[in-house]
Parts: sequence; C-alpha cells; structure tokens
Amino acid sequence: MAKNLARKILEAHLVEGKFNAGEEIGIKIDQILLQDATGTMAMLGFEALGLDSIKAELAVQYVDHNILQTDEKNADDHRYLQTASARYGIHFSPPGNGVSHQVHMERFGIPGKTLIGSDSHTPGAGGISVLGIGAGGLDVALAMAGYPYFIPSPIVLGVKLTGELPDWVSAKDVILEMLRRHGVKGCIGKIVEYYGPGVKSLSATDRETICNMGTELGATTSIFPSDENTRKYLEAQGRGDAWGELAADKGAEYDEHDEIDLSKLEPLIAKPSSPGNVVPVREVAGLKVDQVIVGSSVNSSFRDLMVVARIVEGRRASAWTSFHVNPGSRQVIENIADRGGVIELLRAGARIHEPGCLGCIGMGQAPGTGQVSLRTMPRNFPGRSGTKDDKVYLCSPETVAAAALKGVITDPRDLGQEIKYPKIQDPKKYVVDDLSIIKPSAELHQTEVVRGPNITPLPHFEAPPEKLETEVVLVVGDNISTDAIMPAGNKILPLRSNIPAISQYVYSQIDPEFYLRCKEKGAVTIIGGENYGQGSSREHAAIAPRYLGVRAVIAKSFARIHMANLCNYGILPLVFKNPEDYRTFQPGARVTFENVRQHLENGDVEIPVLVDGKQITVLINVSDRMRRQLVAGGALNFVKMGLV
Repeated sequence: MAKNLARKILEAHLVEGKFNAGEEIGIKIDQILLQDATGTMAMLGFEALGLDSIKAELAVQYVDHNILQTDEKNADDHRYLQTASARYGIHFSPPGNGVSHQVHMERFGIPGKTLIGSDSHTPGAGGISVLGIGAGGLDVALAMAGYPYFIPSPIVLGVKLTGELPDWVSAKDVILEMLRRHGVKGCIGKIVEYYGPGVKSLSATDRETICNMGTELGATTSIFPSDENTRKYLEAQGRGDAWGELAADKGAEYDEHDEIDLSKLEPLIAKPSSPGNVVPVREVAGLKVDQVIVGSSVNSSFRDLMVVARIVEGRRASAWTSFHVNPGSRQVIENIADRGGVIELLRAGARIHEPGCLGCIGMGQAPGTGQVSLRTMPRNFPGRSGTKDDKVYLCSPETVAAAALKGVITDPRDLGQEIKYPKIQDPKKYVVDDLSIIKPSAELHQTEVVRGPNITPLPHFEAPPEKLETEVVLVVGDNISTDAIMPAGNKILPLRSNIPAISQYVYSQIDPEFYLRCKEKGAVTIIGGENYGQGSSREHAAIAPRYLGVRAVIAKSFARIHMANLCNYGILPLVFKNPEDYRTFQPGARVTFENVRQHLENGDVEIPVLVDGKQITVLINVSDRMRRQLVAGGALNFVKMGLV
C-alpha cells in the first residue's frame, strides 16, 4: 500500500501499539527541544527520575521566553538550566541566541527524525521534514529518560498545494487560509501533511511558518516533504550531510483531504481574539494601527525580516505607529545585517529587539489601552499580549510592513502602486555562528547544579481516594486556552519554577478569587466547554490547579496536550456524555465521584457522577496507560513505582 510521509516516519519509530483509530501508539523520540518557560519543569521532572544523563540522541535547552531580567528570578533560572544542561548532557542555547524553533531548524533538525518539545509550536520543525510534536514538560522529561512518547493514533489530513503565491501574499496567508477553513479545533487528533506541485514554490522557512502555526488548528503536528528546497536550506546552513529525500509514496492515501490553489490566495488577517477569526485584510483596511511587530516564534527568519526591510527601504514608519522587529536568532540578525537589512529597518524607525519570544508571550511590548497591534505571531488569545482587553491582529510580514508605513491596516497589494514587490531569495550560504551554543562534554558532566531560592522541588500528589467529593469552583465556556488558565507575562512567568507561588495566579484574569476559593474548599472541580486547554503546552495550567486541589475537569472536549498534562498530574479529564448536562452546573454545586479508583482500574468509559444528589454520566476517554497514571496520582508516581 502506498504510504503518506507521516505514516512512514511514525512506522519507522513505532515501539508500542497499532495504527487503529483511537488506539494509543508509542513512538521513539530522537531529539528533545526544551524552552525555559516550560523546560524548567521538565528539568525538575527529569531530576526527580534520578538518572545520571539523558538517554535521547540529542536534547537542547533554549532560553527564549523569559529573557527579561527585571529581578533575580529569571537569571537564577537561567543559571539552573545551564548547570543542569551541563550536568545531564544537554546542549544549552543562552538568552539572546534565539527562539527555540528557529535555532533548532538552523542547527539541529534532520529530515525524518522525531522531535518532542516542551513548546506547542515544536511542529514548526516540519518545515524540514522533522516530525515535531509539542508536549507537556513531564512527557518531555520521560522522553529524555528514554521512554517512548504516546499519542492517539492520528488521522492524516493531506493538503494538496497547487500553483504559486502571487506577489504580496506569503506563507502566513497559507496557514491563515487553513485556519479560516478549519478553525482552532478542526484538526484535533490529526497530522496535516502538505504535498503536491505547489510545495516546490515554498522555501524551508516558508514551510516552517505553516507548520508552526498548524498548532493553532489543534493539529498534533504538520509536515512537508524533504526535497531540493530542504537540501538547499541545509547546505546553506553548512549541514548538507543531514539531508535526505523524504516524501509520500506516489498515490499515497490520506484519511482526509483538502486542496489549496496558492495562486488564488489573498492577504488574510486574524482579528481579535482568536487565530481562527480570519478575514481578508481588505475587509478591515483603514483601521488605525498603534503598534506592529514582525518576528518572534514565527515569521522571524531571514526571508521574513528582509522582505520587511526591502519594503520600508528609504521610507519612514508612521509617527503614530510603533514599529518592532523581533529576530528569530542571532544568525538571522547577522545575515540581514550582512545584506544591509538592519540599516534599512533602523532608518525606517524600527526598534530591533534581541532574539526571543518577547511580546508573543507577554514579555514586554504590551500595547496601550485600547490600542490596535498587528503582529506576525501565532496567537492572539485575550490578554496574552500583557494588556487586558487587547486588540491583537495576526498577519503576514507584508501586511505588517504596509501598516507600519501607512499607520492603518492596509492591503499590502496596494503598495504595489508605489513599490515593486521584493522577492527575497534565501542565501546560498548563511553566515553561521553557533559558538553561543554550549555543547555537552565529559568535563561539563561534572558540573554542580545551581538552584536559586525560587527553584522548588515538584510537589508530591497523592493518589485519588475511592470516593472523591468535590465542589464546583468555576464554570467556563468554549476554547479556554492555557493562557486563560495559567497566564504568562513578565510578572507571572518568572515564578514558573515555584509552584506554590505561581498557583496564586491560576485563572486570575477570569476569576481573581479563584485561588482563595480553592484554598478554602479543598478538593474542587472545574466545568469547561469545547476544546478546553487549547494553545500553549505549559503544564503549569495542570500542575498549579492540582496544587490548589483541582481533582477533576468536566468539559465538552479537551485539547490534546492539556488532556495529557491533566493525566500527568492526576486530574481527571472527564467529558460530558450528554453535552446538555453542561448547563446544569453552577459554582457551588457538590460533585461526588463514587468508586472512582475502581472505575479507572476496570477500564470503564462511563462514570456516574452525583451533582447535588442528581446522577449524570460522564466519559473518560483515555488510554490504559493514562488510567494507570491517574490511579497512581500522576505520571511521576507511576514511573517511580516501576509501573511503566
């Protein structure tokens, strides 16, 4: 049978399970990506396993999220991560070297490899045919220890690309078109595989943009074939020996199908406050823009910054529009500087920041009250920018450049009347400088791990009792993101290694009294709608609620990574059998789970629940392995007890 590319890579790494719909599979992980916002927890989890060094082929710890050092907390965490990386055989990319996805693609990605990352945008590696999957920190810690990574056997959505992008339309518009069609939950449980004659017109970094933001579709991952464009990119990076041709077999079968004619796309934009709220740019043209940002974790490559530099060359940004550039890596800055792009951006009024996530994660660059911000970033969830009731739009570098010059949202095609569209070619040979990356060595293995006062051990959680009595403390709606559950920003993220401290901010944007009520009630339950836990892989959105006594979440459906994180920390992820039962829950309702351990151990899918004495039925759609983790009180207990 002719096989698609995703199936080929999965089969080559399969260690447990079969490719049956709904069945869990375990795959061998070749490479590990960690970033500091979630990697701290992964490192603490790995240390708790008591191993002397990592067991994976390669692991890289990036510091790209919490690079602002406004007090000692971030600096202490950076030193902890650096010394722990040295001790356990992990490469270390320090603050200022770049965003994990950009640097990993430049220096480490190899077609056909599997990659698990403690960042939900790890699938960006699919741009060079790496099967990258985002996961919670504890799953990443287990992969570092050599354990397989488990996912439900995915559906593969084949997206055939034809034609070529017209001028002023770029890769960002391709993924925005996918979001326009499928929304933020249309690809849950799926791998999106791009193929067809249009693929050859997209560069490796174009493809990274599309795969990176495939996460916003809810997809497990996205992937492109490894072809001549992949080879050219790797050779330009001085890593041509890493290349290998990979593609779907001729006539390969896909579970689902879609097709995009690239030549028919137009500039698109995602309105506040969801990546799925996509419309043509022309529909919102004329709206005053106060801030624009190009770069961060997506659209921060050489091509993306150079196209902006060429568009604004010899021109000046609007006096009323703050113009920001966030390069993806130190290498990107060096290469745009080598070709005159830095001086063009500076003369246009741009503020060029150090490489990092920055405003994408609410780490600076927050817009003012009521201000409109256009960004090339992957997410615009409410308040994620650091400003409450923010108005963040997501768009291409071309659309950002047009807004910077005009001061209002502008269809970039309108610039064609005065500016010739600059078609940017990637360098045949990049300026490469990887001296900032600290590589493992026998000498560094002797390093003593340094822990600042803000770094605390992982809390120990008890196994669930046979009878679990809880109270509903919060009822929320659809598409609640992990940003809403556990906000980021420069005030909260520095507490990421201190669970007692960071737990005080759980749901703080939605319910400022949530923390106090949980501490008062003891064991509690949260009620959610569809796609509960979408967005970031941050496991703080599971471990901090568990620390506060959250023992169950009953929702209409869950995002994949968050459901796994809930199981990892012993929180029951339950789904309404009858979605109408959602309407019956109010804060203060008493929720009792009788014989909960027995139901888990018996493999029961349906579980009766008493709500103020009235019985309803909920479902627990998790694997046998997850059930055993829940019985043990979480994944760490499960592994330490030798039950894996």
